[in-house]
Amino acid sequence: MAQNDASPQEGGDAARKKSHPWVWILLLVLLAAAVITALNPGAVKGHLLSVLQWTERLAQEHRLLSMGVIVASYIVACVLLLPGSLLTLGAGFILKTFWGTVTVSVGSTLGACAAFLVGRTIARHWVEKKVGANPRFAAIDGAVGREGLKIVLLTRLSPVFPFNLLNYGFGLTKVKFWQYALASWVGMLPGTVMYVYLGSALGSLADAAAGKVEGGAAQRGFFWIGLLIAVVVAVFVARVARRALRESIAANAHEGGQSPGDGEHE
Repeated sequence: MAQNDASPQEGGDAARKKSHPWVWILLLVLLAAAVITALNPGAVKGHLLSVLQWTERLAQEHRLLSMGVIVASYIVACVLLLPGSLLTLGAGFILKTFWGTVTVSVGSTLGACAAFLVGRTIARHWVEKKVGANPRFAAIDGAVGREGLKIVLLTRLSPVFPFNLLNYGFGLTKVKFWQYALASWVGMLPGTVMYVYLGSALGSLADAAAGKVEGGAAQRGFFWIGLLIAVVVAVFVARVARRALRESIAANAHEGGQSPGDGEHE
């Protein structure tokens, strides 16, 4: 009976492993995109610039359609780990501050959510298996899930943390999707407004591609405030981790018939 009961589960596990060949295809595409971006960033920037130049001509007659093109480009860039700063500056130059901010805010949020879902689909199950084997890591993972809204919001407010990598990184945690989406949108908005405004003041799209952006004191202030927030994030995450470890140790001590105090001293 025991063997018969186990076989359906084993069969189900095998089916799940073989039922998603697209996962490996997507992994290869992401890896190829990351390698191309790292080895030839100039070519990637050139392609993005070409898209923006075409979008600039489109915006002269169809502004709404051009906004849709930038949103779609942002989603693709986020999923393929391509730099989004040029798209942000370009949106500011083409659409100016208000409509550029609306467009980039929608595009970056949707792109971040798309990458988050890809990361969660591809690797979260593997992470759960690894974390489940270590009660302490499982406790920390659960704590990050409970505090996910605050952690995502703080990291999004700081330009120090890499935007594209965070999208996939948070997909591996237990943070709820709606918390991630809301915190990402709110946290990215100040930086979006600033860089779209800088883009609106550029002389041409070529200046955006060349990095000829003069943000002055405002840009420097944004960076230093972001650096301070990065320190706050590190302290906050460390406190969350320590609290999760204390709870895990206390729970293990209780299950072993010891008092929580004895378990903590060990």
